[in-house]
Amino acid sequence: MHQTIKAIELTQFGGPEALPTFPEAAALLLNAVTARLSLNTPALSPGTTLVLAGAAGAVGGFAVETAKAEGLTVLAYTSDADQTTVRDLDADQVLRRQDATSDIRGVLPGGAPALIDGAALNAQVLGAVVDGGAMVSLKGWTGPTERGITIHPVSSYRAATDTAVLDRIARQAENGELTVCVGDLLPASRAAEAHQRLVAGGVRGRLVLDFANPQW
Repeated sequence: MHQTIKAIELTQFGGPEALPTFPEAAALLLNAVTARLSLNTPALSPGTTLVLAGAAGAVGGFAVETAKAEGLTVLAYTSDADQTTVRDLDADQVLRRQDATSDIRGVLPGGAPALIDGAALNAQVLGAVVDGGAMVSLKGWTGPTERGITIHPVSSYRAATDTAVLDRIARQAENGELTVCVGDLLPASRAAEAHQRLVAGGVRGRLVLDFANPQW
């Protein structure tokens, strides 16, 4: 019997020295890369208002901090339970989540120039985007769209070998520009449980699996 072993190319880069533990370093990468790509996609100028739905999530928190560092005005659209968390991230304005279109257009009558949807609200937030604006989906939603709005599904996997992006994020973490949050550290044997928690939603911070000690 023959066995086939498939090798994959891995990217190596210098992790941030400011993050002393493996869980912290692991919690940084994919989420921060996704936040970076989400902000690159609409190509917003400093001073532009960016609406972030799900700003307290693992990606959302990095997106708030990165957007603020680049001079954007951040309007966070989030649940009651996450209001304090998002304010601590220095969002310019925090809206309680009820009806997306009326809530957001109550503050931005013309609509949001760009919106990052990290809460899988999908069509529920489309009405809050300005005609011809941009909506970034972190959950793979592609529409249908309306009023000339462009929907950009974003995935971090296409940047997995982009060492320039990874190094930039590592340096931001070292400089204290990004707040790393480990939601929980679980043995690899509980991977199914971790997946179920992610699917259920409401996880704050990154769930990290420990493969060095998979059965603890």
